[in-house]
Amino acid sequence: MSFISDWRRVAAVSLSFWMQVAGLLVLILPEIWFALTGQDYDPVFAWWTGVLLLLAGLIGRLWKQGVSGFLEWLRIVGVLVVCAFLALLFTAQAKAGSLSAAETLRIAVPFIAKEEGKRNKAYTDIVGVPTICYGSTRGVRLGMVMTDAQCLDLLRDEVAEYRVGLHGYFSKATRSGRLTAKRDAAYTSTAFNCGIRAIGRSTATRRLNAGDIRGACTALTWWNKAGGRVIRGLVNRRAREKVLCLAGLN
Repeated sequence: MSFISDWRRVAAVSLSFWMQVAGLLVLILPEIWFALTGQDYDPVFAWWTGVLLLLAGLIGRLWKQGVSGFLEWLRIVGVLVVCAFLALLFTAQAKAGSLSAAETLRIAVPFIAKEEGKRNKAYTDIVGVPTICYGSTRGVRLGMVMTDAQCLDLLRDEVAEYRVGLHGYFSKATRSGRLTAKRDAAYTSTAFNCGIRAIGRSTATRRLNAGDIRGACTALTWWNKAGGRVIRGLVNRRAREKVLCLAGLN
């Protein structure tokens, strides 16, 4: 194995070389800093910056080189600035999504907890499915017992999971402009009760994606049956979800 003949020049001014070096440093140095100081860093920003720099390095391999050292370093600095800017932009978008999710969960978790009620010992629900805590059914067996804290943790995790799954059925326009935190919580509550796929493919979701918000919220109330018959408790719950769904709509 041997180096290329002009390796010194490549190491000094090559765009692709320095982008890959910078990308590795961005990914590694924060970890070293945390190990030494115990101070955390923004992992989303570091990840995006590192990935963009490594990508710039790969593209740089195809870029015509051979310009003066000064111009090459101007290009290197310019690419660094662009990558940092894009990383900040992507980080801001990711944080905005996280804040939106946190606000929805702040509303949805206590709402669903109140609607579902809590039973720390496993039982069979109205259609005979083993259930525990706030309506959780996954992996539940009769005889299971959970503490209040375990039930609340389980509810938060499942509500977050239901929300993410349901969002896969929403259009980009719906996610960006029609889903207030309360409306998001209303849909998540209904999906938690009726199933992600059922609500995701429902008239309520189709109407919301089409921009008919009032019609969409009304369509949520149609999910009031269990075992093929209308249940008064579900009628009341859907009515409360509709109120939540319509909140803030003129």
